[in-house]
Parts: sequence; structure tokens; C-alpha cells
Amino acid sequence: MNILILGIGNTILSDEGIGVHVLDALSKDQFPGGALPDSVTLLDGGTLSFTLAGPIQDHAALIVVDATNLQLPAGSVRVFEGEQMDAFLMHNRKSSVHEVGLTDLRAIAMLGGHWPERRALVGIQPQKLDWGECPTPEVAAAIPVACAEIMNILKNWETLPQ
Repeated sequence: MNILILGIGNTILSDEGIGVHVLDALSKDQFPGGALPDSVTLLDGGTLSFTLAGPIQDHAALIVVDATNLQLPAGSVRVFEGEQMDAFLMHNRKSSVHEVGLTDLRAIAMLGGHWPERRALVGIQPQKLDWGECPTPEVAAAIPVACAEIMNILKNWETLPQ
């Protein structure tokens, strides 16, 4: 099963870029749990665009990592899978600097006939969404936690029938 891990964020807006920072850690194997399987593709989704619908449609499974308003302390990590992800996206349309929202991207993928059955959102509560090239210490501390959550998702999906 080919899996797309999509890191979203603007890396010049401090914690807003956390999805991209997690992706960077995954690409360098800077996390507990070992290397990613060969079936995984890492994609820096930046601040999102409609062009990401193509890569989503090209993969059987999707994991999105993004700064998300969880209404929890900064650096908190929460995972939403399957329909829970869809419900979260539909009920928590955040205002963001993204030109296209993840909810919009979901709608485009569904119109194209492919929103992966296996999908997850790894959301990280930001503290600061202002100019800055690095995440705040609280949010940076969430990077290994988010990587561990991603590895857990991958392990669980490998045990599920395809």
C-alpha cells in the first residue's frame, strides 16, 4: 500500500510551519521507531494548493500533519483517523494563511473520486503564528511525539487487511 505523508505549513510563520518541520524530521530519521517503509512518500505541502489533489489521488492512504486549533495547550498532539478526520475538518474550519484549506482539498479529492479510505490528521496545537523561522519550544518538543504517532499509524495500517 502506498502512503502519502503530507506536511503542511508556512515555515516563516513560526508554529504554523510545524507540519513541514515534522516532515523534515521524518526524512532524516530523527525520531524513535526506525526508518519509514519504502511505500511511504513524504511531500512538503507548503501552504496547500489545488495541485495537491493529484498526489492524494495517486496514493492509497494519506497522513496529514498540520498546525491545528485543538483548543489544548501549545504542543499538544492529537490524531484523527478516517471519518473522525472528516468530521474534525468539517466542524473546525480554521482561518489560516493557506490559499486553500484542507477541507477544500478534501472536497476536490472526493470530486475526483478518490479520498483515501485510510487517512489520518496529526494535529499539533500552535502557540505562535507570527513571523519566525522556528517553532516555539513547546511546539518543537511535539515533533518527536508527532513522529511517534505517525509510526503508530503506519504500524496499525500494516496490520489491517488491504
